[in-house]
Amino acid sequence: MIEHRRRRRKAEDAEISITPMLDIVFILLIFFIVTTSFAKEFGIDMNRPANAPVKERERSELIAVRIEADGSIFVEDRAVDVRAVRANIETGLARKPQAAVVVVADRAADAGLMVRVVDQARVAGAANVSLAAAAR
Repeated sequence: MIEHRRRRRKAEDAEISITPMLDIVFILLIFFIVTTSFAKEFGIDMNRPANAPVKERERSELIAVRIEADGSIFVEDRAVDVRAVRANIETGLARKPQAAVVVVADRAADAGLMVRVVDQARVAGAANVSLAAAAR
């Protein structure tokens, strides 16, 4: 009889409380929800073409940036490095404040390079940056 009571006590003592584990899981869940809600995604705003007729601009109102397939960049037909794109566009905007920047990229050009050029144009203060594909 005494032996039977000892076995019953050991069986009762062997239970594992999962309440602290649930508390930790809920705290981790709240932590991940709070931290992901503050993460900001950065992107580039692009002007999409509309169905309206195209309003043509004169060549003098544009700052043309051309990206070749081999990665070379030309601003107003001058070869420049990607780090000098911003300075060249700022110079062009100083001469023509209302000018739009048109990035003409070859279809085989690196997309990352094109994004960097568009970003540099935005940082330079260009209000209107458009993309175009090079005609073949």
